[in-house]
Formats: sequence, C-alpha cells, structure tokens
Amino acid sequence: MGTLTGKIKHEFMKTLPPTIFFFIILHIVAIVRALMIRGSGISLPTSTSVLLASLILGKSVLVADMLPFINRFPDKPLVWNVGWKTLMYAAVALIVHYFERLYDYWKEAPGLVAANAQLWADVSWPRFWAVQILLATLIFMYCVIAELARVIGRKKLSAIFFGPMP
Repeated sequence: MGTLTGKIKHEFMKTLPPTIFFFIILHIVAIVRALMIRGSGISLPTSTSVLLASLILGKSVLVADMLPFINRFPDKPLVWNVGWKTLMYAAVALIVHYFERLYDYWKEAPGLVAANAQLWADVSWPRFWAVQILLATLIFMYCVIAELARVIGRKKLSAIFFGPMP
C-alpha cells in the first residue's frame, strides 16, 4: 500500500503547480469578463466552477505533456517548445471557450444547432477574442515557466525565483 500512496502523492504534487496556475488565471479571466459584461445580465462562473475547470486543466496539461507530439522540440532552443505548446494549449482553450459559450445557449435553445445559430448571432466577437488573447498570453507564460522548470529543474527554478529554501 505504501507504493500506491507514494504514487498518488507523486501525481498530486505534479498536478499541483499547473492546477494552481490555472486556478489563478481562470479567476483573472472571470474578473476581466465580469468587467466587460457588467450590467448585461449574463451570469459568470463561480469559484467552484473555476476550481473544477482548473483541476481538469491541471491534469489535462500533464496528460498532454505525455503525448509524443506535444514535446516536439526537446533539443532545440526553448522558444520552439514554448511556441508549439502555447499554440496547442491555446487551440484547446479556444475550443473549450467556444463550447462554454455554446453550453450557455444550449440550456435555453431547443437543440444544439439552434443554440449554435443563436450564439453566432448574439456573441460579441471582440469580447470573445479579447478573452482568447488574454488566455493565450497567460498560457504562453505557463509554457515559458514549465519549459524553464523542465530544463533547469523545478527546485533550482524555485530557488532562483523565491530564494534558497531552508
């Protein structure tokens, strides 16, 4: 049973940094969206749904990192992997963001096709793309930090950033 507990602890510790990062950035995105749609009557995600999304994203990043095509340029300068991973994660964020909006419309529409048509008619594309740009920028920051941690090690990066641990 000790190896199972050790494995669970190891997986939890690997999942914790991206989960915390996504928890913070998803709250930033929720706050920005709230400021942009203030007074429009559109409901915003609660901290509970942001927590759930960050848990899913945190684990998804670790699963994606195990796929062979994600770490495509391990021997090239970091900018290659950072750019590639940012592109991949931002594409997934775009799809998730779109489906999140679609789900809001689907709750009130008679079907998925009608919800999609209503979404296309009603969506504020500048607002949608503003959130996407914010997400892509934050995902880029995550990829830079993750690649630096991969190359120089998490402990050394932590010591560089926070100072030596006692």
